[in-house]
Amino acid sequence: MFSSLNSMGLSGIDGFMVKVEADLSQGLPGFDVVGLPGAAVRESRGRVRAALKNGGFTYPVSRITINLAPADIRKEGSVYDLPLLLALLKVSDQLRADLSDCAFIGELSLDGEVRPVTGVLPMVIAARDNGIKHVFIPADNAAEGAVVDGVTVYPVKTVTELLLHLQGGEPITPVSSDDYHAETDEHVPDFADVKGQAAARRAMEVAAAGGHNILLIGPPGSGKSMLAKRLPSILPDMTPAEALEATKIHSIAGELHKNAGLLTVRPFRSPHHTISVAGLAGGGTTPKPGEVSLAHHGVLFLDELPEFSRTAMESLRQPLEDHRVTISRVSATLSYPCSFMLVAAMNPCPCGFYGHPTRKCTCSPTAAQHYLSRISGPLLDRVDLHIEVPPVEFEQLTSKSASESSASIRARVNAARAIQNKRFAGTDVISNATIPAGKLQEWCPMTEAAKTLLQNAFDRMGLSARAYDRIVKVARTVADLDAADVIDVPHIAEAIQYRSLDRKYWQERG
Repeated sequence: MFSSLNSMGLSGIDGFMVKVEADLSQGLPGFDVVGLPGAAVRESRGRVRAALKNGGFTYPVSRITINLAPADIRKEGSVYDLPLLLALLKVSDQLRADLSDCAFIGELSLDGEVRPVTGVLPMVIAARDNGIKHVFIPADNAAEGAVVDGVTVYPVKTVTELLLHLQGGEPITPVSSDDYHAETDEHVPDFADVKGQAAARRAMEVAAAGGHNILLIGPPGSGKSMLAKRLPSILPDMTPAEALEATKIHSIAGELHKNAGLLTVRPFRSPHHTISVAGLAGGGTTPKPGEVSLAHHGVLFLDELPEFSRTAMESLRQPLEDHRVTISRVSATLSYPCSFMLVAAMNPCPCGFYGHPTRKCTCSPTAAQHYLSRISGPLLDRVDLHIEVPPVEFEQLTSKSASESSASIRARVNAARAIQNKRFAGTDVISNATIPAGKLQEWCPMTEAAKTLLQNAFDRMGLSARAYDRIVKVARTVADLDAADVIDVPHIAEAIQYRSLDRKYWQERG
């Protein structure tokens, strides 16, 4: 006897169709699952057997063979529990229903409860794209399933409830996106809380407007972390495509809140400095997205940058350039997008007080140089803006005058991004920070005076070709904030200023 039904799998951030085929044959009783099943899939045999018996169904006393096709792609996770159980019910004539246009996803408890799984959103999207009309998912994953249009999604709580629906009994109400709320930014800290730091605030605005990477250097307590944590409040609104792609990654990682649908607030990730390379860039025995991918279309904040391991920091170099991480394993090669803003903060020396106006640095030159040398030149070169954050004076802390709010800054950032969206329409470029080198002359025209200033700075500062490109891109963003079509001297001057701080610390202390 033979039966088959549809389920889904994951490869990277995309889903793919899986055909669950069941066969009963003569011979010694057994339960084999083939088709490159992972450890969790092999363990599903015990969960399915117990759920069948505890649900009042008859467990087939036969030679059971389950095939997960295509057999050349590895299947991971507990997502196949529910389709395995239904396949056994069909092949043993305990379920008679046409399931050809349906797909099933879910983990089972031993008593038949359907538990949530990761990656539901990309799997439902893939089911729709493959012509599936009805997708049955765990009730706790209903919010992310409701995001997808063009397919009917049913939230399932128990196997008994599902079988009643399939056999014409009490129907399950499909999910609707109106039933779930989107995330809001009401809990994101506001720039109005920041006292002083006018130069740093301006740099954060430029970084947000162009999607540029930024490094904040200053003594302890100067407000570096405070500024970084408020950056999401001034970032431009997410486009529908950005929101969907970011939500898919968080779905795969199991990071979505139970009742929240599509992500509308840009991600802000702040891993501890003890994080491993796999945790930061992605990977592991069963490859998963790392922090760089979870920060996709958002911010990756690395506080106390020199405390991160050298290998972890160097693993950022390729993602910062390519905006994609590729993880190669024997069984498969997976690719995750990671277009993020890097925001890093650090002290200028181990004690933190080098260059402080009132406190003396107690570090030896050797210790200070060793501390700074933990950050390689190639990584530093990939950071567009280097900003010094000085200590805040008493008069600024006690001032009653209100600082500018995030809403006001965000309005300017959105205006600058609107200019960029018009400029890059019809291309894959999403911000000034991602302008390809071949398009710099076309999209970043500048006056002769600005060219002369940039040439002088290039020769005097010994800049690399990458630094030149990044200065031009930052200048393009500064010009966009001024609504200027052509880059002029003030725009280039400000961009050069943002690249000069590394000379003070890395060359002066060297």
